[in-house]
Amino acid sequence: MQNYKKIEMIVGVFVLVGIISISWLAIELGGVGGVGTKGYKLIAVFDDAGGVREGSDVLLAGVTIGKVVSVTLKDNEEALMVLNINDDVQITTDSSLSVRTKGLIGEKFVRVNQGAEEEYLEDGDEFDDTESPINLEDMIGKYIFSGDAK
Repeated sequence: MQNYKKIEMIVGVFVLVGIISISWLAIELGGVGGVGTKGYKLIAVFDDAGGVREGSDVLLAGVTIGKVVSVTLKDNEEALMVLNINDDVQITTDSSLSVRTKGLIGEKFVRVNQGAEEEYLEDGDEFDDTESPINLEDMIGKYIFSGDAK
């Protein structure tokens, strides 16, 4: 009987260590609950978010440098995005942002167009220049119903 208790204790400790290890791995690699996320936050205001969602990529020169943390409505007329940028990336104060699509009908992402200034944005700063995506449906509708199409 004593031998079974010892084996049960060893198995219990082994299972507990396994659960703790898997939990730590999920938090570090998955960024669960913001615990594994490193970087600094930047703010951008767009006229139209164009389908960008929480978790969308932020790219600079085609390289993922961060993620979109949140997309909310600001003053009932604009889209407010909070971006989490990797600590090792510096973005100049005159940089601009635009919403783009991967492929023809692919997922949306935020593209950073690096400026020429020598000063860099810091945690909590806001981008001055943003470009909303072109809405193809609106353009087609304007063309069709403008009366110029014959």
